[in-house]
Amino acid sequence: MTQHFLLTSAARTLSLATVARMSDEEAHETFRHIRWAENNGEAVCPRCGSVECYTFKARKIWKCKGCNHQFSVTSGTIFANRKLAIRDYLLAIAIFVNGAKGYAALHLSRDLNVQYKTAFVLAHKLREALEAEQNATETLSGHVAVDGAYFGGHVRPANRKEDRVDRRLARNQTGKRMVVVAARERHGNTLTQVFKREGDGVAFVASRISPDATVYADEAAHWDVLHAKFLTKRINHQESYSEAGVHTNQAESFFSRLRRAEIGTHHHISGKYLHAYAAEMAWREDNRKVSNGGQYLATTRAALAHPVSRNWAGYWQR
Repeated sequence: MTQHFLLTSAARTLSLATVARMSDEEAHETFRHIRWAENNGEAVCPRCGSVECYTFKARKIWKCKGCNHQFSVTSGTIFANRKLAIRDYLLAIAIFVNGAKGYAALHLSRDLNVQYKTAFVLAHKLREALEAEQNATETLSGHVAVDGAYFGGHVRPANRKEDRVDRRLARNQTGKRMVVVAARERHGNTLTQVFKREGDGVAFVASRISPDATVYADEAAHWDVLHAKFLTKRINHQESYSEAGVHTNQAESFFSRLRRAEIGTHHHISGKYLHAYAAEMAWREDNRKVSNGGQYLATTRAALAHPVSRNWAGYWQR
């Protein structure tokens, strides 16, 4: 029997101990070479793009010869105005990517010995960078499975049978229930978006799939409009989950990972942050056969390529 990829040595190319033992100088050099890899690790001004920069002996900063802008290795990135040591950010990224079903902010705060608020914002900054990475894929092609799954808004049934209500009816729900609509290529990329109802996601799906793609959907009536634009094949889940190669198993696999992250790791996901967790799990699902070292480098690159976060910069001071 073939061994699962995650159990092989190829999946383990990064050791947390190696990152934790880095000196400040080594961590700074790692950040510099990852951020400016296209310039062999030499500084590039984030304001004007000039490659001619002065260095300072007293501080690890640069000054642009063209516009006189002073900057550090994290200036203009999602880690701008940092308070922690650079090594701690690298360690946080390494810990974050090692969580196959996500990583709780409480665990991260204990690992880094920082406040929960610090770990919460740091994890969400990484999710924002990964979400931008996922959304960089404009259209999906080939064989694409589409589906939706509902999260949140749990209504606990009453203790006594005679007091229980039908929780499927809108009047008996909390109004917090949201649906994640996913479009996923077979052996390819995943795009997600959050809506109030699954039918609201039809326009999103139609706009992000190439016209020459083959779309696979379930029997829900709102997917009927896809037939006018794509070659669409349907599967009735009341009859079977797969029939003659027609199924939505790729989307179901993604939802399984997201569901396990919600129940087993985070225990609760607020509706306003659901899109971030969905994008994170889509990234993890798409990169599940990439080694943890590869995921670590990809996440660091995404974070350093992402501009200052308007959602999370100064989050707790608002």
